[in-house]
Amino acid sequence: MLKRITEYDTDLLIYLNNLGSEHQDLFWLLVTRIIFWIPLYIFFFYLVFRKNSRREAFRVVYTLVAMLAATFGLTQLVKNFVLRARPVNNERVFESLRVMIQPVDYSFFSGHACNSFAITTLFYLFLRKKIPFAWTFYLWPCIFSYSRIYLGVHFPSDVFVGAIVGITMAIFFYWLHKMLTIRIDKKNLQA
Repeated sequence: MLKRITEYDTDLLIYLNNLGSEHQDLFWLLVTRIIFWIPLYIFFFYLVFRKNSRREAFRVVYTLVAMLAATFGLTQLVKNFVLRARPVNNERVFESLRVMIQPVDYSFFSGHACNSFAITTLFYLFLRKKIPFAWTFYLWPCIFSYSRIYLGVHFPSDVFVGAIVGITMAIFFYWLHKMLTIRIDKKNLQA
C-alpha cells in the first residue's frame, strides 16, 4: 500500500514538474523565495494593526512568533526523523525532473507549505470577521507551495502534509491565544 502511494506521489510530481517551461521558470524561482512575499507580510501586519486595538494586535504578533517557532521546530524534527530525500536528491526520480535548485536537506514535510499555511490560517482566523475577502489570503500559500513541486524540491505529499500541519498548528495557536486572552483579561478585571 505504501509503495503504491509513493509511486502515485512520484508520478504526480513528475507530471506537475514537467508541465513547466523555460518561460515560466523565472516566475516560479521568484515565487519560491520568502523575500518575494515581504509586501504581503507587511499587508497582513497592517490589517492586524488596523482592525484591532494596539494591545490585541501585539498579542496576535506574539502568537504568530510562538507559532512560527513551533512550526519551524516541528518541521525540523520531523525532517530529521523521517529522512526522506528530496526528489532532486533521489537518483530514481532526478532524471525525470526539470531541476532548477538543489537544496540538500530532507523533504518530508515541506516547511514552506507548513509555515505559509500556518501564517495564512492564523491571519485568516483573526481577520475573517473584519475583512470579507480574508479567504483570498489562501492564494498565497497555494502558489508558494506549488512552487516547491514545480521546482522539483518536494513531492506532492510533502506539500500536502505540510499544509495540513500548518493549518492544524494555526488552529491550535489561535485557540491558545483565545484561552490566554480570556484568562489575562479576567485577571485584569479582578485586579
